[in-house]
Amino acid sequence: MKTVTIREAKNRLAELAREVERGETIVVTRNGSPAVELTPYRRRKGLRLEAIDEFRRKHRIDAIVSCIADDFDDPLPEDRALISHPLAANT
Repeated sequence: MKTVTIREAKNRLAELAREVERGETIVVTRNGSPAVELTPYRRRKGLRLEAIDEFRRKHRIDAIVSCIADDFDDPLPEDRALISHPLAANT
């Protein structure tokens, strides 16, 4: 990992950008302390909310979840909460 001062980064930005594009990580310091980290751009992976809308339109789905019961997040009755679960038995 390469370290440069903020002044160097300002003067050599294009050169540093090329290094970062090649995979290098560069830490930019201000008064000797790390201030900024330049890293290669990586497309974010994860949930794309617009993909949900595309899926709904494509498959003609009105709603992903049509309704949620009013007591959905209420605590379970005690007799239900005490039922052992195979994965919980090891804890």
